[in-house]
Amino acid sequence: MENYSIIIFILAIIIGLSAFADKIKLPQPILLVIVGIAIGFIPTMGEIEINPEIIFLIFLPPLLYDASFNISPKDFKTNINTIGTLAITLVFLTTFWIGVVAHYMIPNITWPLAFLLGAILSATDAVAAISITKGLGIPHKTITILEGESLINDASALVAYRFAVAAVMGSAFVIWKATLQFLVLLGGGFLVGFVMAKILSFILTRVHKNVNVTISFMLLMPFVTYLIAEQLHVSGVIAVVILGLAIARFSKKIFPESLKKESRSLWDILIFLLNGLIFILIGLNFRYILKNIDDNMILPYIGYAVIITIVALLIRMVRIFFQKINLQKAFIKGKRKVSENALLDFNNSVILSWSGMRGIVSLAIAIGIPKELENGTPFPERNVIIFISVAVVLLTLIGQGLTLPWIVKKLNVREEKESLPE
Repeated sequence: MENYSIIIFILAIIIGLSAFADKIKLPQPILLVIVGIAIGFIPTMGEIEINPEIIFLIFLPPLLYDASFNISPKDFKTNINTIGTLAITLVFLTTFWIGVVAHYMIPNITWPLAFLLGAILSATDAVAAISITKGLGIPHKTITILEGESLINDASALVAYRFAVAAVMGSAFVIWKATLQFLVLLGGGFLVGFVMAKILSFILTRVHKNVNVTISFMLLMPFVTYLIAEQLHVSGVIAVVILGLAIARFSKKIFPESLKKESRSLWDILIFLLNGLIFILIGLNFRYILKNIDDNMILPYIGYAVIITIVALLIRMVRIFFQKINLQKAFIKGKRKVSENALLDFNNSVILSWSGMRGIVSLAIAIGIPKELENGTPFPERNVIIFISVAVVLLTLIGQGLTLPWIVKKLNVREEKESLPE
């Protein structure tokens, strides 16, 4: 009953703060995280334990489904080169370089533990970036790339995380096995998503005249698809993304406009509440993660988190600007099918670079680290890894989140000046 009351209380706060954030022109995610931290430090506030599996089941499917349902398949295909680079190549690059920095910087962090920290922080959270930049006039292409990245990068990060945990447990890392497992996870997820989309399309063809039944099926199917994929040990993330992309195309052909509007209204409310819960929970859990850390080590660990945040930002920036150059070269030479619409300009590249905030997936993966090794001994440096991970999430959300709107406005002003006739 107490947990139920807390959830109702949090939902009420989300609604009230969202209205307040609009008035004071502060991005909603930032305000929710800050208030979540403040609420967490209220002495009478009970601890809300986050079950990582519940987070993945409750939050990921609807958020992924909504993003994939609304993304333009044509724009997604046009920018697939950049999306793939950010969602796969950059995830593994980030895992590697954060691992290297963490190993040489943080005491008692072995190579497997360092790469585990890198894997936790390798995936960005486009939900935060898009929420923060809403209404700032960001180019549609940039939004498409951010959404497309978020649809796939969680799968890459989870694969990197699983191998890192296995390495800590004592399993040897074999590159060809890791590659094969990654391909099986992606391929299996694609297959499950495709089959479930066919099943849902078959059902909706027969019930689409009943609005309540249709919307109920569309609400339920992302969760069912995710669960089936995970039970089959393939990527639930990819399965839900494929489901969303397929049903989006199907719905345009068969759904009447009234049904689209009702469905959209319900999904907007659901996604609004889920997004709010995500950011409040990130803030709320900081106090309880803090209590497991030695007081003398809090400032050094925050310092390590700042350095890791800067490293992650630099890796992302370098990779995106290399991608910008590579696309231009390929377009000029005409060797690859790179259209002019797929090219990145300076503004795109800066916004994409600065939008690399971490969020709920990093938090859930960190909290999901096993408490014990297979022999029953405590998982080494577990509290340290969780604390640094949460600190990086907060630093990126508040630091990059508060400065991103300013950067976008500056870039827009610069673009306007350049476009003026001399």
